[in-house]
Amino acid sequence: MSTFAYVALDPRGARAKGELDAENADAVTEALRQRGLVPLSVDLKRAAWNVEIKVLERITPHDMVVFSRQFATMISSGMTVLRALAVLEQQTEKDKLREVLTTVRSDVENGASLSEALDKHPRVFNRLYVAMVHAGEIGGVLEDALNRAADQLEKDAELRRAVKSAMVYPGVVISFAMLVLMALVAFLVPVFVGVLEDFNAELPFITKITVGMSDVVTGYWWAIFLGIGATFLALRQYVRTENGRRTKDRLLLKLPVKIGEIVRKVAIARWSRTLGTLVAAGVPLLQAIDITGRTSGNALIEDAMGSVNESVRRGGTIQSPLREEEIFPPMVSHMVGVGEETGALDEMLSKIADFYESEVAAAVKALTSILEPVLIVVVGGMVGFIVISMYLPLFSVYDAIK
Repeated sequence: MSTFAYVALDPRGARAKGELDAENADAVTEALRQRGLVPLSVDLKRAAWNVEIKVLERITPHDMVVFSRQFATMISSGMTVLRALAVLEQQTEKDKLREVLTTVRSDVENGASLSEALDKHPRVFNRLYVAMVHAGEIGGVLEDALNRAADQLEKDAELRRAVKSAMVYPGVVISFAMLVLMALVAFLVPVFVGVLEDFNAELPFITKITVGMSDVVTGYWWAIFLGIGATFLALRQYVRTENGRRTKDRLLLKLPVKIGEIVRKVAIARWSRTLGTLVAAGVPLLQAIDITGRTSGNALIEDAMGSVNESVRRGGTIQSPLREEEIFPPMVSHMVGVGEETGALDEMLSKIADFYESEVAAAVKALTSILEPVLIVVVGGMVGFIVISMYLPLFSVYDAIK
């Protein structure tokens, strides 16, 4: 298969340019005619063996937001789904997204619904996105569903950015502190040890600890890296298991310095935003609850959604099982109960999401101010321990000289 660059006329007489992957120029011409375009020129641009390496390219949430907004605008203007997909396929700058859209458009042309075509690409269109598109197709409000999906992606991205920004400062400081510690242990300590050996001085206990650390770092540095790598891979593999995922999520909620509380608020904000968006889009409640649990990113919330699903199937409420779950504060269950009673569940869930998203932003700022003095103490303690452990034997040497 090769890449062809084409120039064509659309039904309004405007020129359209783009690229298509096909076996030959005739296949490109036929594909353009099926889209309602009149081909003017089709030229070979890149042969199949001339492959471009784009390993680092990925489809970002921003790309998905732009795609959803543009798709919704085209649908609301009266364009058909096929034509809108063809236009989006031409104008996207990401090769990976273009390949996905080409496959989606081909599936739709062959009779599949848009949601069925999107569902074949779970790495790009998750279950939440597909469910909202499916509800929009059934209700005849596809443009609204796409706009809601874009809103959900934007809110989720904002939440992730807030949390990541809070982790940048402590991450940089801790990394720098570890580099300084390794440098002191690897280069400074051996110099002091050589001096002390000349005087046959008795080493204090903390000095022996530092010397032992130095011997390990300088003599077995390869074992340290292998150990760290093996531990990382083992933990990563364990976290991918069901027990590991639940253990990780429980431990995250118990982290000190209010980090656990931030994790809880992020999980609740994402849960309420997702469930509210699905309900507002017209997704059946049981399906919305199931999708919310699977896309929550938190094993405890997923377990809670299982209880909620059982309650709703029996004709019960969402509020009742939420009261029994430790991860949900009483305010959440009460507000959900009011939403169920008034028939405005989606609005109430949206308010819960707004509240906890603002709480996350405030908690992140507070966490930064708390971590600064803590990190200063930690870094100072690490460096101070090395310095003191090296200077203590000097006093013994001084006494011996006197």
